[in-house]
Amino acid sequence: MTTVGVLGAGSWGTTLADLLARKGDAVRLWAYEAEVVEAINSRHENALFLPGCPLAPALVATGDVRAAVDGADVVLCVAPSHVVRKVVAGAAGAVTQGALCVSATKGLEPGSLRLTSEVLGECLPGLRVAVLSGPSFALEVYQGQPTAVAAASTDDSAVRETQSVFSTSRFRVYGNRDVIGVQLAGALKNVIAIASGMLEGLGLGNNPRAALITRGLAEITRLGVAMGADPLTFAGLAGLGDLVLTTTGQLSRNRALGMALAKGESLSSYTERHRTVAEGVGTAQSAVALGLRAGVELPICEQVYQILFDGKAPARAIEDLMERTLKMEQWR
Repeated sequence: MTTVGVLGAGSWGTTLADLLARKGDAVRLWAYEAEVVEAINSRHENALFLPGCPLAPALVATGDVRAAVDGADVVLCVAPSHVVRKVVAGAAGAVTQGALCVSATKGLEPGSLRLTSEVLGECLPGLRVAVLSGPSFALEVYQGQPTAVAAASTDDSAVRETQSVFSTSRFRVYGNRDVIGVQLAGALKNVIAIASGMLEGLGLGNNPRAALITRGLAEITRLGVAMGADPLTFAGLAGLGDLVLTTTGQLSRNRALGMALAKGESLSSYTERHRTVAEGVGTAQSAVALGLRAGVELPICEQVYQILFDGKAPARAIEDLMERTLKMEQWR
């Protein structure tokens, strides 16, 4: 039996905790919200973030971040990207040396622009770190729908252990060594998903969506290669797979945000109405800053940023993208 401490009880953290508990692992799930802790322990449900989904009776929740990871063989970080450092730093003193730390967070640290694996490496020095990413709506994983994702690490043993811990007959984990590419793809696809929602909110059809997905993948890949990623990663599960899912799927929070913005709702109004995090908002800021730092053009991300933070009209952003200087499709 593997002992797993899960940090973050949103829909994805709760789903992964439930998956592992049903495999027979001893799972302790840390939740920020006291009502979530109480509901999981007394009623075996997380009505706030995963409503209508009974959880494994063996799953235990706690509001003490150190208690969640104390003695754990595996520490799974699923906290929102903007609080990962704070959460993990709070748990650091209780993490067992030799434990495997796996990140399932999709985003970049605001300000520093660090990948989550880098933040974990700084907070938990000496531990093996892997990342888990790919096309995986939490509800469909909970329902047992066949799902395939990627586990990446520069340490092959960490990849193999992550595959062993998380794989089930309905949840397949492929190995990957490209930690940079897997994380960048998982983060930036949320920005493109916001743009996809805007297209739908404006009543546009399949032609513009296909162009958006293709050109969105091109700019994500362009940035990734500039940062040292393997371009092939972006044609895989963490890249194209997750991008297609998030830009087209009905369960995508980022797509839903884009639809609301296109229909005239403000970002502040939408945020007030939703407890769940649309990671693409913060990632849009980080992506633009990364592009400037790397000297890479990210036209779609830049337009999404302007819509989110400068009040630009989505229809005008589409016009500006279509009227850009004509270029070759390949950048190399």
